[in-house]
Amino acid sequence: MQIPKEGEFVTIQSYKHDGNLHRTWRDTMVLKTSEYSMIGVNDHTLVTESDGRRWVTREPAIVYFHKKCWFNVIAMIREKGVSYYCNLASPYLLDEEALKYIDYDLDIKVFPDGEKRLLDVDEYEQHSKLMHYPKDVDYILKENVKILVDWINNGKGPFSEGYIDIWYDRYKQLSRK
Repeated sequence: MQIPKEGEFVTIQSYKHDGNLHRTWRDTMVLKTSEYSMIGVNDHTLVTESDGRRWVTREPAIVYFHKKCWFNVIAMIREKGVSYYCNLASPYLLDEEALKYIDYDLDIKVFPDGEKRLLDVDEYEQHSKLMHYPKDVDYILKENVKILVDWINNGKGPFSEGYIDIWYDRYKQLSRK
């Protein structure tokens, strides 16, 4: 697939380790692509769950995906500040259909006040046994939790000063909001 250009839209598909489709986001606007990453925005984006339930995102969110990191980051822009939802996941790939990745259950939520919470540890343990996560994947994911926490603590990547303002402003320019 050709790399999507700024202002174009892509579909995002999240899968589980067993290959089942987990969740789909339709029409994520691309803000930037590079050899290894993609930055986009969801704003009142239609989301479809694996069981067919559908809902629409409530607020703008800057999304960050990387081809070498085993996580992706969603920065939700809310009145009380930015909240980050970080999925421990495979690096993404892009094909004719969508940007795709495997969601590995573990999440880190960062609140506007900087508080961090590791979420869904029980779900990770359950799915690890059920879907037979390989030991090397388990190791990679646990190491990437450490990398992600380091990024959060040291303001790297999507957690850096001004990052959200820059990309949200670019979105407003592209969408004329």
